[in-house]
Amino acid sequence: MKKKPDMSVSQKIAELSVAKKKAKKANFLHNMKEEMKRVTWTTKDELRTCGKIVIGAIFFLGLGIYLVDLLIRLVLNGIGNLARLIGA
Repeated sequence: MKKKPDMSVSQKIAELSVAKKKAKKANFLHNMKEEMKRVTWTTKDELRTCGKIVIGAIFFLGLGIYLVDLLIRLVLNGIGNLARLIGA
């Protein structure tokens, strides 16, 4: 009488697939950890300086957009007033 195998071929394939996935995840995490060690992080002073530059740039760009908007509004109001004077 033949002895039944412990696992079928499909079960063995599934088990190998799971093992490979676990190995890939472990390898990925190990590689990521090694890469993070090589990263050069900014210092607090560099971060503060860059933050101030960004905030200043945003402020001045916003101010510039506001002033252009005011100018366009004044020009359009002037054209509207002129059109009313001519049409009246």
